[in-house]
Amino acid sequence: MKQKNIYLLLSILSFFASSCIKEVDLTKGNLIEDKPVYLYPFQNERKSVKAEILIKMKQPLSYENLSAEIPHLKYNKSWLFMLTQDDCKQVAFSCTWAAINGKPLSKKYYYNAGHLLWDDLPPDIWYLGKTLGSTDGASNEVRFTPTTTLAPDQEWMNEKTQILLHYEKNYSRFNQKKGLIWNNVREMLNYGWGIAFHNLVVNNEKDVNALLEQYPNAQDSILKHLNGRGCKTLAEPDGNKAYVTAALEYPPIQTMAAQAGTVKLYPFKVTDDLYNVLIERWFNDSPNYFKPLIEEQLQKPKEERMAIYIGVHGTDSGWVNFLLWLNDNYGKDGDDSMWFPSQEEYYEYNYYRTHGAVPQVEVIDETTLKLTVDLPSGQYFYYPSITVNLTGLKKQDIASVETDNTVSGLSYADFEDKLMLNIDCRKYLVEHATHFVEQYERDKSNASNKADALYFVNMLKDSQKKTELLNRIK
Repeated sequence: MKQKNIYLLLSILSFFASSCIKEVDLTKGNLIEDKPVYLYPFQNERKSVKAEILIKMKQPLSYENLSAEIPHLKYNKSWLFMLTQDDCKQVAFSCTWAAINGKPLSKKYYYNAGHLLWDDLPPDIWYLGKTLGSTDGASNEVRFTPTTTLAPDQEWMNEKTQILLHYEKNYSRFNQKKGLIWNNVREMLNYGWGIAFHNLVVNNEKDVNALLEQYPNAQDSILKHLNGRGCKTLAEPDGNKAYVTAALEYPPIQTMAAQAGTVKLYPFKVTDDLYNVLIERWFNDSPNYFKPLIEEQLQKPKEERMAIYIGVHGTDSGWVNFLLWLNDNYGKDGDDSMWFPSQEEYYEYNYYRTHGAVPQVEVIDETTLKLTVDLPSGQYFYYPSITVNLTGLKKQDIASVETDNTVSGLSYADFEDKLMLNIDCRKYLVEHATHFVEQYERDKSNASNKADALYFVNMLKDSQKKTELLNRIK
């Protein structure tokens, strides 16, 4: 009798176990709850930074010709490229962002940040096999960082992602959605992308007063969903100048782009801070249209080159190939001449260059120099980093470079007859790098996780913490 009861119990347990397996793998899939993804704490970023750096020489030098300057473009690049993706498109994440950062691509489907996090991906995924970007001139990768527009007053940005592991009966969860959701934007921001206002929800988009009243509401939504990170950029929608007129009366917006009534941007001729200057950008359905325009500008001396600023809506494999072409010709796998930042990062860099005091170099003794750099910030500034050139020094002369705690990232290299220093003062750069190391440790089989971990750790200045993080990646 006792033996029969044991057999009965085992049979019941076996039945339930087989039922559960069947339910998860074959019928409904394993439903995962979509939760907010990690976001760099932009709201607590340092403001109006003052950085101090000690440069120690191997031997005494003559400092008669010593001087410091901030070049017109970061990393001493010779031309500027920018791209804004309008209409808050889902492909800004699953195509444009994915291609740049070595993530999976699909020619038929779309996915969100939650899908990527849980490896719940479309059946036709493929990879470029590398990331796309330039370098900082000191052998460290700097990935391309476009701008995406938002639709912060649209409810569909709040939609949850349906994550169904092991479910292959259909792939409707990968159908195109109305646009980006907040989790996608959070992940894009983690990789340096910028954000911009575009269309607002008002009864009449030609009504300047209605737009002016709605801007703060849209901003509040952005601040709420992005943990206090605000927006200072406008990408004019539909050629509607009412948005520009209203933006001029809304102080948080400080930099704008449009197709008409604009100013052509020549980076090496800029002498002011570009506050509320309407910068020109161009649209064309074919990315190949822009290749001869780029090549034409590059025939000119750098001082005469116009910035190439592109606006796009949807992106596909043709645009992926264009980004790959930029990388292979003018990025890290080409001549490395191009800087590709978001509009807000370029605006901040130029603001530091035109508003900050000229970098000060003080001779402490015959083998020690002290460099002081001021980075005065405005509202919603998040990129406290700068390039400084020191004339009269070469890398071979340097024994060590020491910084205060304000400096979190540092690289340096020779540039022409100067020493170039790339100084990054982001407050949470170590914590940010640690997040990506931990992400790699959770899944070491994912090559992209390792590439990301190395990418963010290599942004850090040399330190014991950086060494520890690099050892964790190995």
